[in-house]
Amino acid sequence: MRARVAVVFFVVLLVGSLSAPVVGLGAGGGSSGSSAVAESGSIETASIGSASSSASTASAASSASGATLHRTTTLRQLPDQPGAFEAEFSFRIPDAVTELNVLLTADATVQSAKGFEAGDEKGTFRWTGKTDEPTLRVTLPANRTAVGRTATAATDSSDSISSAASNASPSSPATPATSRDGYSFVETGEWGIVQVPGGFSYRYTAPVGVEETVRVDGPGTTGGDIAVFGPVTAYERAVDDGSGTIRLVVPDAADLREDPEAIFDELEAARTRLDVGAASDEVFFVAAPTEADWGPEGVQYGRADAWVAADAELSDPGSAWLHEYVHVRQGYARSSVGTTSETDWLVEGQADYHAATVALERGLVDFADVREYLAAGERSPYDTDVLAESDSWTDDRTPYVKGRLVYAELDRQLRLATDGDRTLEDVFRRLNAREEPVTEDALLAALEDAGGPEVRAAAEKYTRTKATPEMWDRDAHWEAFDQPVAEFEYGIDADGIRVAGEPWSAWRRGSGENESFGSTEAQNGERVIAVPAGESVRIPATIANTGDRNGTADATLQVDGDVVDYREQRLAAGSTTTANLTWTPTKLGTYDLRIGEEKLTAVVVDDSSVQVTDLTLDPETAAPGDPITATATVEATGDGPGATLLEFRTSEGATEVPVAVAAGDTVTVDRELRFDSPARYEVAVGQQSAVVTVENRSRPPAELEEVPGFGTPAAIAALVALLAVAHVRSLRSRHP
Repeated sequence: MRARVAVVFFVVLLVGSLSAPVVGLGAGGGSSGSSAVAESGSIETASIGSASSSASTASAASSASGATLHRTTTLRQLPDQPGAFEAEFSFRIPDAVTELNVLLTADATVQSAKGFEAGDEKGTFRWTGKTDEPTLRVTLPANRTAVGRTATAATDSSDSISSAASNASPSSPATPATSRDGYSFVETGEWGIVQVPGGFSYRYTAPVGVEETVRVDGPGTTGGDIAVFGPVTAYERAVDDGSGTIRLVVPDAADLREDPEAIFDELEAARTRLDVGAASDEVFFVAAPTEADWGPEGVQYGRADAWVAADAELSDPGSAWLHEYVHVRQGYARSSVGTTSETDWLVEGQADYHAATVALERGLVDFADVREYLAAGERSPYDTDVLAESDSWTDDRTPYVKGRLVYAELDRQLRLATDGDRTLEDVFRRLNAREEPVTEDALLAALEDAGGPEVRAAAEKYTRTKATPEMWDRDAHWEAFDQPVAEFEYGIDADGIRVAGEPWSAWRRGSGENESFGSTEAQNGERVIAVPAGESVRIPATIANTGDRNGTADATLQVDGDVVDYREQRLAAGSTTTANLTWTPTKLGTYDLRIGEEKLTAVVVDDSSVQVTDLTLDPETAAPGDPITATATVEATGDGPGATLLEFRTSEGATEVPVAVAAGDTVTVDRELRFDSPARYEVAVGQQSAVVTVENRSRPPAELEEVPGFGTPAAIAALVALLAVAHVRSLRSRHP
């Protein structure tokens, strides 16, 4: 920590030593006043969910800016302690972070801690600030029992193993991920499938990137949210022309029923078929050994990790493989958004329904199978339960069994009401774009917007009362589901990108030293933009109706798989249009942006990503009111691209000019200035400054007045104050 104070003091000292600084020039200031940077004294709070990053993917924020919070989570199996495992968290904390808390379950047992102390609540550990590389090592119970979509610690952590319980019943051929008694996560001493623990929250005074790594120390692997202990065989398939990956991990203790290639075929097909947004580039599935006393047949946990019983079949209308994959695509169901008690049924009913429709379209099952599967919701005990009143459910499978039937009926009615133009996938996509919990009112409003008041009325009837739809026959099914639909293609108009309302440059992904970032010399590869944190990014989406039917297009902007904005637009066959989609990034890092099949990489940076190396004024002498061109030379710092709102400052105020610089490149930025009164005016950009003389031709230069500002006395006073602050910090570091 002493070294950190010394570095800060050195930077400030350099700034304080500049001659005649302009009023408002800040320490280290590439730009001040950006909304992404907290004003002096203000603090913001950010939270990171449990192991939300993939195991091997790291944010590039550290290359674009030094303000990066690093966390490495190392998991270890404890063969001598079946039912438990060890987790070690190692952090590297940047200066901008002022507080950090690790959030664990109350049953965590601390084995060692460096730089952490117990927090106010059990299971919370607070960073002491005495080291910027704190560590925390704990043991945790691995065995968790299923309670709806959550998991709780098992009361019996013994290593006894019994045969897997079946979820099948005469009225429901399969109901994956039900809340039957049994484990949702387990560790046997020989193998284990466990949750990756350790959410954390932090407070910061400037934008901070987050870089996370999760690894298993010993035999096993992880997707970042679920970890597997013990020897495994790993399979992998590239999807989306190599931009995405599906991983399948089979523990040695598992006997996989289906061929791995067949599983990949169906997961990839579901990935393509479900046009609902929230598509993660990395998907991680585990085939769970069936010898454990599992409650559900599968569990999806975290962003895109899931396990499925190794004996699960693909040729099943409720296939656990497809059911859990639908959960991967339910961005709205994550804890950051979520549902309410009135819409809890939607998560499972939707997953069951879409799993069945994908299986039907893929030829894994026929309509008779799907009809029987959906019709189970008509029978007791589900038929008298009210979906929007969870306390009325007489069976824990009600949201699955009655939920999928109601969801299917609403999809059928929506298709009929719009002649096939709108489906529940469109509503699904809209829910994924929400930033607030999906309430009953929000669901009903989305249905009404898509299909009109009659569809809303049907939803109210089947979710708020005991009314149950009657399953339809084959002819009625094809009438609704076999209608022609409009076909659209979506893309990105890179030339129309705006940041903070200004035109913005996009580069092609480079090669060599610039391989990971934008380069002005590269001609091929994906496009890259660098944007300042906190600024609005507008990306034009190109839309083309390529079919022979009029229809409603849904342009969707996804950021790292999450839907952040969308536009619905009616478009005639053969027509094209453009819709502007927006996103405002708040955290440093590298993000994948997608519209349709086109991708764009956005590197979100702070002011330190650029520096001003030169500033010229032309002319250097002018008459009052004459235009003066200030030209700043700007280059990217570090290995990545840079961006900021560049301030041109004078004693009369400041104006901002957005600027982006490709990796290894230099650009010039011009700003026209005018001064009305004769005087010598100092202009500053970043840490560069220059002086222009404004004079009346009738007055000699010697009579010009200095503009009020930071003269030499002010600079000396500032330096004395900084020395005093540094001395106090030094004393504190010696006496914590």
